[in-house]
Parts: sequence; C-alpha cells; structure tokens
Amino acid sequence: MVNESRSQAPHPRAYDSRRRQEAAEEARKRVLAESRTLFLAGGYGRTTIAAIARAAGVSKESVYKGFGGKPGLVRAIYEQSLLGAGGPPAEERSDNAQTTVTDPRELMERLGRFTTEVSPLGSPVFLLIRDAAASGDPDMAALLLDVDDARYRRMLHNARQVLARKFLRADLTEEEVADVMFTCTSAELYENLVLKRGWSVERYGRFIARTLAANLLPEPPT
Repeated sequence: MVNESRSQAPHPRAYDSRRRQEAAEEARKRVLAESRTLFLAGGYGRTTIAAIARAAGVSKESVYKGFGGKPGLVRAIYEQSLLGAGGPPAEERSDNAQTTVTDPRELMERLGRFTTEVSPLGSPVFLLIRDAAASGDPDMAALLLDVDDARYRRMLHNARQVLARKFLRADLTEEEVADVMFTCTSAELYENLVLKRGWSVERYGRFIARTLAANLLPEPPT
C-alpha cells in the first residue's frame, strides 16, 4: 500500500532548484546595482571586479562566470537602464504608444516622457562607456560602437512605425526622422542640459517633446 502522505509531499529537488534560481537572480541584481554605483562613482578603469564582488557579497568567480568581466558588466547595466523605471520595458510601452495614440502631439509628449524615464538611467552609463573608450580602452571602444548602432537602429524602427501612422510631415524620409530621434535621445544632449546646465528632468522632457513636434509634425493651420 502506498503511503498517501509520502506520495503527496513536494519534491525536494524541485523546491531546491527554485530556491537556487531565486538566490542566483537576487545575486545578479545585487551585482548589477553595485556595479552601477561603483562604476559611476569611480570610473571604469579604477573599478575592480574584486570591489564589485565584495560590495555585492558574491565571489569574483561568480561575477566572471555571470558577466565575463568588466565589459560584460557595463553592457549589462546599460541594457538594464533601457528597460526604464519599472513595469513593462520602456521600449514595449513606447511601441504601444506609437501604434495606438491617435493625436500626433500627444504622441510627441509621450515620447518626451519616455526620454525623461530612460535618460537619467542610461545616459550616465553611456557617458561612462564614452569616456573609457576615449581613454583608449578597446573593449569600451567596441561597446560604444555597439550601443550607438543599436540606438540608431531603434530610432529607425520608431521612425518607420510613426511614419506609417501618417502623422509626420510628408517630405520627411525615415532616415531624417530617425536622425531627429537619434539626436533627441543622445546622452550628450542630456549631459549638456541636465548635468551641465542644471535643467530638471521634467523641463528636459518638455524640451524633447517640443523639439520632436517642431521638427517632425506638420505646421498647424493658421
């Protein structure tokens, strides 16, 4: 006869596996958070894997295994920044706005707000990559090219989506629209206006929305 209580007991291996996965994910989050703090405070060259591992409470070996070293860590924290402040990824919400918002100026306002959400997270990391590349680090130079290329491809995707809605000026090509969006989402623009000139993020977002509208939308009838 089968022991009923034993047959209904949870499988210990499945439970242990789930706990290990949860612990690994928590450790990954700590490593990314501490990496961001230390890289932005101390710069790329001076920040060590040992310091990151110590701050996150993990071994150096686990950091290398999970991220492959400092270049992989910087890429990971940059890509994490692009997700936005929480909830569905910012790109997903941007795509949804581009395909559902019915008023062109409201769409420009939405895009400006997305910029205020992502730029404070992603721009400092991009500037870290840029400065490390300028110092001669080949890994960061390669990463700089990668992230810039990925951002332009994203703006080209956005341009095609919005052009398909027939919202924009009829004389604009998708490359011209992408160039405007690429400029408005640049870390250098955020650096100049927010970090150097002291603009609030809200003022910056309004500026982006107005700049997009002025350059992309037809002039309102007089």
